[in-house]
Formats: sequence, C-alpha cells, structure tokens
Amino acid sequence: MDFLRFGFPLLEIGAVMAPKEAGIRPWAVAGQFYPENAAALKLAVEKFMSDALPPQGKNPFAIVVPHAGYIYSGQICADGWNQVRGENLGTIVLLGTNHTTPNLRKIALYPGSGFQTPLGTAVIDREFTADLLAVSPDCIMDSTPHTREHSIEVQIPFAQTIFPEAKIVAAIVGEADIAQYIRFGKALASVLKKRRGIVVASSDLSHYPAAKDAEEIDLKTLAAIAALDPEKLRETTRSQAARNIRNLSTCACGEAPVMAAMAASREMGAVGGRIISYAHSGNIPIGERDRVVGYGALLMAADYAPPAEKTSDDATDDLSFADRKYLLSLARETIDRFLAVKMTPLPRLSTQARRMKRGVFVTLKKRGNLRGCIGRMVPDRPLAELVGAVALESAFEDPRFNPVTLRELPDLEVEISVLTPMQRVAGADDIVVGRDGALLQKGGRSAVFLPQVATEQGWTRDEMLDHLSMKAGLPADAWRDNTAFSTFQAIVFSEKDP
Repeated sequence: MDFLRFGFPLLEIGAVMAPKEAGIRPWAVAGQFYPENAAALKLAVEKFMSDALPPQGKNPFAIVVPHAGYIYSGQICADGWNQVRGENLGTIVLLGTNHTTPNLRKIALYPGSGFQTPLGTAVIDREFTADLLAVSPDCIMDSTPHTREHSIEVQIPFAQTIFPEAKIVAAIVGEADIAQYIRFGKALASVLKKRRGIVVASSDLSHYPAAKDAEEIDLKTLAAIAALDPEKLRETTRSQAARNIRNLSTCACGEAPVMAAMAASREMGAVGGRIISYAHSGNIPIGERDRVVGYGALLMAADYAPPAEKTSDDATDDLSFADRKYLLSLARETIDRFLAVKMTPLPRLSTQARRMKRGVFVTLKKRGNLRGCIGRMVPDRPLAELVGAVALESAFEDPRFNPVTLRELPDLEVEISVLTPMQRVAGADDIVVGRDGALLQKGGRSAVFLPQVATEQGWTRDEMLDHLSMKAGLPADAWRDNTAFSTFQAIVFSEKDP
C-alpha cells in the first residue's frame, strides 16, 4: 500500500509555522505530524488515550515515548503517557532530540514563556528552568534549537490533554559524551526532587530497516534502556550499527535525551525500566514493511505491578468470540478514525489468533446491500494488521463504489471472512457450494468468490462458476475446460452475528 495515497509520507517533512507571539514558540509541524484543527487534534489524542495500555508501575520518574507523526507512533506515545496519567504533576520536563542544530553540544533550555499548539499555549515553568540552569553547567538558554524541532512539540498536545494545569520545561539535548548525560541527569534529579514532576524523553528507535530487522534491533535497544545503564545502551546501539543492516541509519534518534532520563531516574531511585509497548510503522494499516521506523514506550519507576497473566487463548490460533469482537471493532474503528481525524488505531497482537497469518476479506454492507469488499488471499502480515489494512481498502478503494463517507458509517455493517489456506483441486466437481470459496485461473485471468457468495445469491455451483468466469473477464462458460481451480473455506462473522 502506498503511504502517499492517504496523504501521510513516511519521512519527516518541512515545517509550516504558526503565527508568532512574543515569548511563545509557535507550532512548527501542526497539520503534518498531527492535526492542525484543535477539535480533530483533541479527538485524536483522546482516541489514542482510550486505547492506551494501563499503568504498570508505581512512583514513576520518567517515560520514553516516540515523536513521529501521530498516524505512525501516536498509540505507542499514548501507551507511554498513560503510565503517568493520574499523577499529581506540577511540571513536565520534556527532553527533546536535536534534529536541526548540528553544532549544539550543550542542553538548550527554552527561554521563552510558552509553547503553542492548536490546543493553546503550554506555559514554561520559568522557576524550574532557572533552577536547572543554576545547578547544571551543561545547560544554556537558547531558543534557536527549538525553532523547527518537532520532538518536543509533538508531546505537548498529550501534556495539554492529560495535565492541563501542569507547566513544562523544554530542553533539547545535544550531542555529547556519556559523562555529560550523567551530570545533567543528576542535576535534573536534584531539581525534580523538590517538585511534583516527571521526565519525558522523546525518541524514536531504528530508522528505515525492513520490519524483521527493526523488530530485532529495537527490542535489543529497549532492553538496554530498561537496564538504566548508559554504557550498555551506547554499546548496544553501536554494535547494532556495526552489523551493516540494510537501510539502517540509526538505532535511536533520541539516544541523548534517553540517557539523560536514565541518569535522572537512577538518581531519584528507579529500580529499572519496563518496556510498555512496541510497534513500527509497518504495523499500522497503511504501513509498508520493507522500510520502517521503530517506536517504543518505556517506563522508569520505583516499583512495578506484576506482569499480566496470559489468557488461555494465547496458546491457540482458534478465533475466540473475544477475538472476533475485537477484529470487527478494529475494522470499524479504523474506518471511523481515518475519516474523523486521518489516524488509525494500532492493531494489538495480544493473542495467537490475532498474530496468525491468514488471508482475510472485509465486507461492508449498507442496509443489506454490498457497499465494498476487498481482501488478501495471501497474507503478508498478522491477521489483526491485515484486517485494518483491508478495511481501509474496502471502504475507500473498491472500484465498484464511491469512497465511504463519515455520514454513512451508522448504516454500515462490517463482515469479516478469515480464510483457510488455498488448496488446488482437480476440477469443478470438487467445489461444494456453501462450503468452499473458489479461485478461478485461466489464460492469465483470475477471479475469486468467498464461500458465502453463492449461498447469498441462491446460485447453483454451475451458476456460481458462470458468474466467476464473467468476473474474471471471460465468457460465462469458460470455466468448463482448461481452467485451474483452488478452493478454501472461511470463518465468517459480522457485527450482526459475531
């Protein structure tokens, strides 16, 4: 699927600046990394937070969250922010990555009065900023590295939505050695200990390897971060980079702010880190898997809740009632959220059934009539991810219909058909109407019907094959000789009958 088809490029893009106000840093990437419309932005953040994983620690000190466009990393970002939701925070210290100022060797604190987003202005905690400057010789007051930097800006709508009364401290952590990160982290901790605050380190993970490589690299990087050992993290990222993995340009573009958060958390009493969630850009419905960016959410805290117990269906690929309900909800929410805010939910691969690779079709019906149906016979990704992808295609790319509109959604019914593997059969006599779906192949043309199509239309086997031939662009009776057939079965469930 083409990223640009839906208007979301994979790579970072240029800035469109907001109107300037004295002392307030205007937004730079609203309308590109996140919605420029305030209502759409608030809804997007609230949707991500409603799907966020529950808190897993007590006495949190810091979180690590990604900073890509919300359509790619918004859910992982929300998973991280949800770890501190409910805390009584007065100050949020945002540690950003330096993307725009190559000569920055210090930690650049924003000297102005606030950061603007479409949700309003997040007020800078000037007293905290001054105290930090006083105790850390590694800090400077400098607005220049903040002017076009997105890594802090994309965090602020989450802070504004979850902690509307909290003030912020904005710090861009430049390139330097580990000793500087540790010094700064200790200085930051000394100021934080006197206040109700939290540290947010903004970092994406690997950039541009294939999905399989990213998954291996990123989990090693996250494990190193969880150890709260800057030397281990540096060794891990350098050893991964030395492997010459195709298209890998970095293992963590926010290594500097992450190390500072690690040092501050250890100084404040963190016992370690916990990986909350992980995904990459290839996991979302419009994502491609040959060139991805990785995202992780991680918590640094004094204590952790015990890991959630696995449910019995983790060991089977049978589609439970809960899995079916989840997939139906995911398909609808993917279409709904894309229409509303140009975002999509992140498929959660929490059961074996959702992780299995099976072909799948998503069918949309409007008051009983077909409104769209597209699927994949050969799966290239886990079932839950594929459901989201084909739900978008069914809604917006079925050439027989106009794209679905938001107004139509209440009248639509979602039906999902999960396919068994395709089996070649000797001929038409082996096809059983009502049991088998059929794939016809002849002369470079092909067409497929799901098992339920013939039953719904009241066709006999021969009538079904006549229509299948015509669907392939062949004469109605072309199926009768020199034709290859394959059959499959389907588990079919719908919102009307899950």
